[in-house]
Amino acid sequence: MSAASKDLTPTQLERRRAWSWIPSLYFSQGIPYVLVMSMSVIMYKKLGISNTDIALYTSWLYLPWVIKPIWSPFVDIIKTKRFWIVTMQLVIGAAMAGVALTLPGPGFFRWSLVFFWLMAFSSATHDIAADGFYMLAIDDSNQAWFVGIRSTFYRLSMITGQGLLVMLAGQLEVGLDDLPMAWAITMGITAGMYLVFMVWHRFILPRPDADRSARKDDGTTVMAGFVETFKVFFTKKGVWVSILFILFYRFSEAQLVKMAQPFMLDPVDVGGLGLTTSQVGFIYGTVGVLFLTLGGLLGGFLAARQGLKYWLWPMVVAINLPNAVYLILSWTQPESLWILNGAVAIEQFGYGFGFTAFMLYMIYAAEGEHKTAHFALMTGFMALGMMVPGMFSGWIQEMLGYQNFFIWILIATIPCFVVSALIDIDPEFGKSIEE
Repeated sequence: MSAASKDLTPTQLERRRAWSWIPSLYFSQGIPYVLVMSMSVIMYKKLGISNTDIALYTSWLYLPWVIKPIWSPFVDIIKTKRFWIVTMQLVIGAAMAGVALTLPGPGFFRWSLVFFWLMAFSSATHDIAADGFYMLAIDDSNQAWFVGIRSTFYRLSMITGQGLLVMLAGQLEVGLDDLPMAWAITMGITAGMYLVFMVWHRFILPRPDADRSARKDDGTTVMAGFVETFKVFFTKKGVWVSILFILFYRFSEAQLVKMAQPFMLDPVDVGGLGLTTSQVGFIYGTVGVLFLTLGGLLGGFLAARQGLKYWLWPMVVAINLPNAVYLILSWTQPESLWILNGAVAIEQFGYGFGFTAFMLYMIYAAEGEHKTAHFALMTGFMALGMMVPGMFSGWIQEMLGYQNFFIWILIATIPCFVVSALIDIDPEFGKSIEE
């Protein structure tokens, strides 16, 4: 230990060591999620899969996040969080390699989906382990200190997955003139990167004493507590209104998100905008993520000043009405990238601002006994609320065409306004979060 290290308090020393694994852990946590939920849509569109099939089958990939609260007790009982992190990173890297190997061959859609589903399940399990490990490996003070850092590196992973990797695939499409091989190489590079993360974390993650596999009696206690958590959750006052809010707040957005990128990629003569893969990667992976983040930051700041109840309806409007920009784009089909970037920036800023109300309400509804577990259950309903509407969005689009589909998207905002009118929120909630 250096002389400078000897002068540090245990908390400061722990913080210095945590820099070696927290940024990389949360960057690696975001990559597979972005690949499964966003990049797969663009890839399948470029490889000639119909919008109906893209929406249906990629929406099924939400399922591991839907059942994540049910699966989480097993991660607590079996082995250590560290074991799960390293093992899941190995499996995720192998699943990425599996996608890369199947893309150039026959039956690529079926087999790549198998590997994407393996990636999704492993990623959801990795989320459980990583968040649990974070709370075990560092003390409360450092947990608070690193919240912004872990969030930043997760956002950087979104830029990498939705932006840089898609732009790389776009460049390879042009250079190789072979779409399957371009995407196979991109996925292969991602697999190699992810396996490097696995090796790094295998050696660099600390081994906290609190991170241990449960004994038999511990496991029995965990499962009993899990059952009790379910009972308490479904007997909470207003729980069914809360579930309806979680399921329908993003009813419109869940459909839009599956068709926005195919709309950008489809040729002009079928109602799309005719953009290249690299252009879509830049629009959604850089401009989109930036304005999504800015909207979320502003929403959090304002809610902390006046409370969630005060800002609920502006946030409801913000998450829904900017969807109209896609209807305008489908009418005008502009060629200017400035206009397209501006339109996506408006929609993503509104989504980030409006999503703040959604996340804060889940925190509010989870208050009370077992609040951590109840929040996890709500995230499962959140994933379900994205999965089911997304499944039929491609079929609706192909039946209606892009212009009428975006009219439907605006009609589909009505359930959000209805469920928002049903919930009851303490006027002081939100203000206390900052305090």
